[in-house]
Amino acid sequence: MVNIQTINQKDPKLILGSGSLIRKTILQKSGLKFSAQPPDVDEGALKLTADVSNAEEMSAYLAREKARSIPARESDLVIGSDQILEFKGQLYDKVSTQKKAKERLDTLSGQTHYLVSTTVLMKEKHVVWEHHARSQMTMRALSSCFIDSYLRDAGEGILASVGCYEVEGLGITLFESMKGDYFSILGLPLLPLLKALRDLDAIPA
Repeated sequence: MVNIQTINQKDPKLILGSGSLIRKTILQKSGLKFSAQPPDVDEGALKLTADVSNAEEMSAYLAREKARSIPARESDLVIGSDQILEFKGQLYDKVSTQKKAKERLDTLSGQTHYLVSTTVLMKEKHVVWEHHARSQMTMRALSSCFIDSYLRDAGEGILASVGCYEVEGLGITLFESMKGDYFSILGLPLLPLLKALRDLDAIPA
């Protein structure tokens, strides 16, 4: 984690630089006042040009670039976040169809993979706080029939998840065990983020 720098603004505006519904929901339920804006980046192009060597560096690079792309005032704080799925040393992107989702779940069935996440707070295009999380996700062995049933019931929404699951919903039925912070698994490390915002005098302590 980088050093936290004090922000000399009594009422900075908080901007979630993400189009993720679950990240919005997490912040809304915590009572934070914020606006949300999807980042203006070509994630595929960024991944191709990123000078990184592992999932941690990739997630950090993408989180920073997403936050940096958000238009903001000098006093604003921008939240940028990214999550990478790592399995057997390989990094995985989201799939685009239900057919490919079934292939992804067939691959992960009965195996352990990792969700590698980075969340940043940025002010004036500079990172003032950064948090990393690595969650261990072990799927139970899934039958082809179960996967078909799951995909039918879960619907197209699971295509927004690189693992083709939403553990806050039906996706939880895919797993044997999970090790890591629950909110980080969902995509936003809420407790560390709230602490950082308090330390930065952005929310009441």
